[in-house]
Amino acid sequence: MFEALVNAFRAPDIRRRILFVLGMLVVYRALAVVPVPAVDQAAVSDLIESQTFLQLLDLFSGGGLSTFSIVAMGVNPYINASIIMQLMTGVVPRLQALSREGEYGRNKINQYTRYLTVPLALLQAYGYLAILSASGIVTDFDILSFATISQMVTLTAGTILAMWIGELITERGIGNGISFIIFAGIVARVPQGVASWLSQPNVAEGVLFVVLAVVVVAVIVYIQEGQRRIPIQYASRVRGRRMYQGGATFLPLRVNQAGVIPIIFAVSILLFPSQIASYFQAPPGTDPSQITLANQIAEGIVGFLNPNGWAYVVLYFLLTVGFTYFYTAFTFKPDETADQLRKNGGFIPGIRPGAPTRDYLARVVFRLSLAGAVFLGTIAVAPVAIPLLVPGGSLGGLALGGTALLIVVSVVVETMKQIEAQLMMRNYEGFIR
Repeated sequence: MFEALVNAFRAPDIRRRILFVLGMLVVYRALAVVPVPAVDQAAVSDLIESQTFLQLLDLFSGGGLSTFSIVAMGVNPYINASIIMQLMTGVVPRLQALSREGEYGRNKINQYTRYLTVPLALLQAYGYLAILSASGIVTDFDILSFATISQMVTLTAGTILAMWIGELITERGIGNGISFIIFAGIVARVPQGVASWLSQPNVAEGVLFVVLAVVVVAVIVYIQEGQRRIPIQYASRVRGRRMYQGGATFLPLRVNQAGVIPIIFAVSILLFPSQIASYFQAPPGTDPSQITLANQIAEGIVGFLNPNGWAYVVLYFLLTVGFTYFYTAFTFKPDETADQLRKNGGFIPGIRPGAPTRDYLARVVFRLSLAGAVFLGTIAVAPVAIPLLVPGGSLGGLALGGTALLIVVSVVVETMKQIEAQLMMRNYEGFIR
């Protein structure tokens, strides 16, 4: 691996791409410390420590929310816009037609995604400021006030800037720029966690944590790279005056086709009700005679959806499994795949073209999705089980979060693949031997 990295730096164009990615990440991390005016950063950091929902948003903002910088929302609105556009592509005929028009269609859909990002960013900025206002951190909160408007515009501009940096990384660097921004925010916390552990080291705890982390990473790589290869046979066919010889290939079906999207959906649905209910809870020390029915309901919702409770764990797992099937149904359509095979003269050995092929692919995807759904559900609820194995669940603050680890490993593996492809073009030996 290290030899492959050395070979990558020997190639001038690959070296420029890697250095460009590193430079853009440094720029983004610099923006993550530029504060939004009239907001107490220390108070925001304390609030995030006490709110699981805000911790999740901080994770996908690349760490900018904990300091409430100008990139506090990170690329969250862009990710939400991308998910919405991807779901709409499966149900809106015009978008379906655009998705089949090659590069032109992809560019148009990307353009619509950027347009949708702006109103979503404004709404999310308003929501952030409303949460801070309810917590007493922002005092002058009014949608018509100049201070609130300027803060919303600043946060929206930060999101657009983060989106632009991500697209530059994708275009001129190596890997997916949006994923790299989230990756950088997660990795930036590692030195702080290690330093916190070193202040009060526990050798046995550290060894167990490292062994557990290695095992989890190995499982993530194994499942993420796992695929079912469906054999495809092409018959000889004549088109115009040319005859095309038949051949054999395969259709790769990934075990986890949904990525981390089901986890995002599941945790958002679980944490949003408790976040709203927390605003209706009675303040500590309130006279029992003054506690209303709304306060009692809110208290019950917050207690039932406690992230450290079994109800939360079971619901989290089931929702992740359900959303895995839901999202896979949008990303892979057996009827369209079977139709494309039929039009190109391809067939699965032993399976008739048309409806039998569609049904066969649907059965295979259903079984593969079960393995991927159980994997994602286990990764999602793993941080709750880790404290049973490692006291405190972390190394002095270095938590082994399932979602964060899944993102980090996925970004690293995908980047290694792209570097591998670049090296193979130059006859260098890469990571895969």
